[in-house]
Formats: sequence, structure tokens, C-alpha cells
Amino acid sequence: MSNRPPLAPNPDSGTEPEDIGDIEASEHQTTSELTVHDALDALAAIVPSARTASLADLLTLEDAQTLRHLARQGLGDNSLRALTSDLAYLEAWCTAATGASLPWPAPETLVLSFIAQHLWDPGQKERDETHGMPVSVRTALEDTGLLRSAGPHAPSTIQRRLASWSSLHRWRGLEGVFSAPSIRNALRFATRASDRPMTRKSAQALTSEMLDLMLETCKGTVFTAPSLADVRDKALLLYGFASGGRRRSEIAALRVEQIEELDPVLKDPSDPDSPYLPARQIHLRRTKTEAAQDDNTVLLIGAPVHALAIWLQAANITEGSVFRSINRWGQVNSRPLSPQAVNDIVKKRAALAGLPSDKISAHGLRAGFLTEAANRDIPLQDAMQQSRHRSLTQASRYYNEAGKTRLRSARLMV
Repeated sequence: MSNRPPLAPNPDSGTEPEDIGDIEASEHQTTSELTVHDALDALAAIVPSARTASLADLLTLEDAQTLRHLARQGLGDNSLRALTSDLAYLEAWCTAATGASLPWPAPETLVLSFIAQHLWDPGQKERDETHGMPVSVRTALEDTGLLRSAGPHAPSTIQRRLASWSSLHRWRGLEGVFSAPSIRNALRFATRASDRPMTRKSAQALTSEMLDLMLETCKGTVFTAPSLADVRDKALLLYGFASGGRRRSEIAALRVEQIEELDPVLKDPSDPDSPYLPARQIHLRRTKTEAAQDDNTVLLIGAPVHALAIWLQAANITEGSVFRSINRWGQVNSRPLSPQAVNDIVKKRAALAGLPSDKISAHGLRAGFLTEAANRDIPLQDAMQQSRHRSLTQASRYYNEAGKTRLRSARLMV
């Protein structure tokens, strides 16, 4: 066992900490009594079981105990999943770069080395092989499957990992160096030097035309009716897109109790003679950036409402999770789909539709919703009301990109 200090309660958890004596008695068992695998069992519902073996090889026992403690403190699933991934990467990098596990607290030189090895100047790398990440470190990370990019990392990824590193220091009751001027300056200069263009989480935005092709794959065949998975996937795709482009974690977390039935609404609000369509109000869970008084609801009208109703009836779901896994015998499980499973379904339906699944992910539903809204000249404020984007700058990027091909100024020499 290392000499790392005992865990400190999370100051941001919003819950009363457990008695420290109880934590130490339950979590600081001898190595013979507790293994990394045992400690990671608390994350079984959050971290895919397929990753447990690789995490056990990367994380120390103290790391696993920290994560188990945070799970018991009620840290959100998405936050804990990201924290686990970041900690595993940091441990793997530190071992490859220094030959030892992460020291606590981390010295300033180690943090500066992490920044320098991940955010570097591609031009300088061509002139100097020692610039950036050493070959030995790169090879070690590639062998573990943790490094897939040949160039410098995305600044946002490094900023997130540094934030996770800093948070882990706080939760261990340690002072970190992450707010030191040298660290802030190094990160700013390295970000500028790496000169990596911003990319979307999904290279391909799923427009309504592409979505229609994917929905066609959910209709069964000429000889067979749609399967239960077809019915589920149709409802999932329509809900994910029409509700404003929900994130895959939000799709996976949707529960029946969040769906409120509304009176039918006009298909065209400006035409009193247009047909009435069924409507539902979805009460989304609040995110860490939203206040209690924020209105966090979106509307579903028409086809998505029908698709959800058909799926819930076919699966005999009256409460709990809406989107669930289906086993090989066509039986619906009680547990919800994982966010990764949602992503896999989107990719599968894209491949079946003949679309480039390697460029499509579940985030394409979110990007596609705003892109489609821009193509139809729907006001940005209207689209943001449904997508629940809080940043005007972020949401407007999709509108700006969608309108580029229509710029008159780009046609001066046509």
C-alpha cells in the first residue's frame, strides 16, 4: 500500500459525508482482503464490465477505493464514468513516462510534462523528434489502446483531464498545483502551439433525410414484421432527434415518469384547420449548469409520440426505464440501455441504411437537429428552446455552418 492520505469528503457532492472512521474501516482493508477488482465492483452499473479487467491493470488499489468512495457519495454516473476514464489514462501515462504510479500530490514538473507531451507544435515535431510525446511513452499508450491519435490531443480533452486530476486532489484532501500561474500559462501557450482545429463529436450531422433512411431499416422486411428491436430503435431515433437532439446519456436515462401527456395540438399553429396531433411533454433531468427554477422541458409532437407509445405497449413497460436491452430470445430486460449501447444502435442503423457509420455517432442526432433547424430557417432561439443549449455561441456554430453554402459573398467569381 502507498502512503497516500485517507479520502476527504467531496465538497461539491451536496450530501453529508459518511463517518470517516466507517469509510476507513470499510475501504482501507488489507490487500489480502480487498483487490482492485473488488473495489471496482461498486462501479459495475456505471463502467462497462468489458473494461473492468483493463481498469484493474491500470488503476492502483487506492485509485479504485477513491472511485468507490465517490460512487457512494452520489457523484453522477456520467461524471464518475469520465473521472474513471481520465484517472486510468493519467495512471497509464505516468507509468509510461516515469516508471511509477501517479504521486499524490502531483509535483508541478509532472503536470507541466503532461501538458508538453500532449499539446505540441506539429511543425516543430517534424524538425525535432524529441518534441512532444516521447516514442517510448507513445508506444506504451498505444499498446494499451489508450492512444489513437497521431497528432497533439484536443485542448478540450487535456483541459478535462487536468480538471479531473485537480478534482481528485481535492477529494483526497490535498492541495494541487493546477491553478499555479506556470500551469495556466503553459496550458495557454501549448494550446496555441498545437493549432488543432475544432472538430465535432460526430463528424456527420444526421439530417431528417438521413434519419428517414435509418428509420426505413426499422420496418422489418417484405416477409417479416418489425422485430421488438426494430420498434425500440425507431422510437429511440425519433425521440433522440425530435426532442431537440438529446445526448446519448439522456436517451439512456429516460423514464416513463418523465413523460407527461398533453392535449392534442395543431400540426400548423397558424392554420386552425390543420389536423390535431398527439403531444407529450418530457421533463428532462437537470444538469449541473441549470438552476432549480429553470424550465427544463421539451415537447414531442406527432410521429415520435406514436413511436414511443407503440414501443412501450409492445414491451409492456408502464414504469421505469423507457429504452431497455433485449436478449437473444426477444425478452425485454428491466435495466436501461447504457449510453454506449445507444451509440451502438445509432451506428448500426446508419450502417444498415448505407450511411458512413464510421463518421456517425449518437451525437449526430444533436448536431443534426440544429443543422436541420437551420436548413429550414427556424429561428435559433426557437431551436435552442427545444435543444436546451445554454450557449448561444455553441448552438450558432451549426447555423453558421449550415448557411455557408448559401453565402452570396462566396459566389462573387462564379
